[in-house]
Amino acid sequence: MRTFGVEEEFLIVDPASGRALPLAGELLSLHDPGEHSAGNSSRVPELAAELQQEQLEVITRPHSSLGELAEEIRTGRSYADLLAQGIGARLAALATSPLPTIPQATRNHRYDALMDKFALTAREQLTCGYHVHVSVSSDEEGVAVLDRIRAWLPSLTALSSNSPFWNGTDSGYASFRTQAWNRWSSAGPAEVFGSASAYHSLVQQLAVTGVVANPDFDARLSARHPTVEIRVSDVCLDARDAVMIAALVRALVETAAREWQAGKQPDMVPAAILRQGAWLASRFGVQGQLLHPATHRPLTARTVLTALIDHVRDALDEAGDTGYVTESLQRILSHGTGSTLQRQAFAHGGLASVVGNAIDLTHRDPAGRRGLRMAAAA
Repeated sequence: MRTFGVEEEFLIVDPASGRALPLAGELLSLHDPGEHSAGNSSRVPELAAELQQEQLEVITRPHSSLGELAEEIRTGRSYADLLAQGIGARLAALATSPLPTIPQATRNHRYDALMDKFALTAREQLTCGYHVHVSVSSDEEGVAVLDRIRAWLPSLTALSSNSPFWNGTDSGYASFRTQAWNRWSSAGPAEVFGSASAYHSLVQQLAVTGVVANPDFDARLSARHPTVEIRVSDVCLDARDAVMIAALVRALVETAAREWQAGKQPDMVPAAILRQGAWLASRFGVQGQLLHPATHRPLTARTVLTALIDHVRDALDEAGDTGYVTESLQRILSHGTGSTLQRQAFAHGGLASVVGNAIDLTHRDPAGRRGLRMAAAA
């Protein structure tokens, strides 16, 4: 069974006004990383600073069980929020700030260099994503996976869409984070690589340009772990959605690895076409059309997402994740993603209500825990 882990990025917010607060440094000062030492069965989650001081990243350990991953996602959210409350703030799973804000950058050598080089793109980049890491046996297998999952990635963007507001305005997009993120020079879908050597050659060529050291492809080999890293998702308002997407990503990786082992060639669809699919997913989420990965033509989101489940069903079945994923998908198709829930909250009480509702949903326990326990039981 392949192991997987996730990185969730959250906004630190004022629970009264809803505004993002630049308090990551203060929050992290309350965190004791020593509790994360090896052999400590009760160790606390791993926390990290991000580009802006209004963000906090919560990182899970690798897991083989969906239930164990689900529990750590819930625990990580709860623990980080408890620290935030200690400084008068809360943690909210919002992929962009609904209220206008001028982000304050985290000061270190890496982020100072990014701010200097990318100017307004970096200064305005207050976005919270959700990254899933899945283990691979080698770089060769990892690149084979990257080549074979490309067309399915917009479906994950649609399922996670949770960023309709930007600078106090409804952007019209389900995931405006995707639009903001794609301003980075190397962001977005990549062409088929064909081999690990070709992948590393391209990364080296990009580094030689002096613009980017580690490309921000939609999916890439991790620079630190023996994993592929899928980076197209918004942070999910509902923890159950985050768990579902992690299960789908692991199943996509397993399915792609088996296709490679069986000698099935990747779809050579150009990245320019994939970019159109990513735009559709960003614009409409699950409430419009997506490009079907077999034909690259638009069909209803329900049709494409059903095709995704069918594509990875064997891997889901073998992991015991099918029931959780199918039930979660039906819930999302019926009630919408975080983007839908944010707009509903706005209709009732404006932008401050969006943030207040998001705080509640980020840490929702009764319904959310039942869903997570279902994953554990599976």
